[in-house]
Amino acid sequence: MQYPEDCYPLILIVGPTAVGKSKIAINLAERLEGEIISADSRLFYRGMDIGTAKPTLVEQRIVPHHLIDVTNPDEIWSLALFQKKAHRVISDIHSRHHLPFLVGGTGQFIRTVTEGWQPPIQPPDFKLRNTLERWAEEIGPTALYQRMAQIDPQAAEKIDPHNLRRTIRALEVIFTTGEKFSSQRTSQDSPYRLLQIGLIRPRAELYARIDERVDEMLACGFLDEVRRLVSQGYSTDLPSLSAIGYRELIDYLKGKTTFAEAVVLIKRRTHEYVRRQANWFKPDDPDIHWYLANPSVDKEIETLIRDWIKTL
Repeated sequence: MQYPEDCYPLILIVGPTAVGKSKIAINLAERLEGEIISADSRLFYRGMDIGTAKPTLVEQRIVPHHLIDVTNPDEIWSLALFQKKAHRVISDIHSRHHLPFLVGGTGQFIRTVTEGWQPPIQPPDFKLRNTLERWAEEIGPTALYQRMAQIDPQAAEKIDPHNLRRTIRALEVIFTTGEKFSSQRTSQDSPYRLLQIGLIRPRAELYARIDERVDEMLACGFLDEVRRLVSQGYSTDLPSLSAIGYRELIDYLKGKTTFAEAVVLIKRRTHEYVRRQANWFKPDDPDIHWYLANPSVDKEIETLIRDWIKTL
């Protein structure tokens, strides 16, 4: 596709876990000369395939996918690094006159690209960080998160209570600067012409899909995948292995829970994650075109995109 000079279109496809974003994005990108950029922070890591519902190699061959399998589980991709890499990939896609699709459910990674976020540049204070880590050991990660939520409720809405690294980083920035973590992300005008598409399903249906997907992951070898990562020497304390599913199965392997208890926790925490995702992409957001996910919705969305392209 050819676009007017200085016009940089970007299609955003968002929605909760298990709503069906990947399949619909592949269908659309295949028909519209598109390429997919993953904005799911769990898909960065090599070897974490089953538990992240990573697109298969066959799916990745249908249309080009980017920012999948780009680092090892013991390396951390910051918001700033993701932003830099995503902008570069989008530019490359434009240079080929293809249409970029930014797809995912990790709100902060999407917003850092689409809204020109400038993440907090406060350098790490390792002494304070160590103190916060010891505090977390004393009172527990949940209690530390609750302390952070009392100080900065807006930041707490968008941080996973089980993500200790993010909680500690928020407190570190707050205590170092004396300002709320949520107030320190500045934004600029988006560098792209955006078309934002959201996918939804009834909550009960979504929960059922999540539960079914967890069962399928386990049947496909999710537990063996976790065992393999641990046997490769990756620390079970890594932020990447704190992702939902991995941490529960690690606890099972350590004898902290039964297998049945781990499965229940995976499903319950994924349901909770879906509710937090809604804080990033709200159904009443007038900038998002919301569609009820169904077998033919990609055709409706394709019509919307083709009509939108004519206005560029």
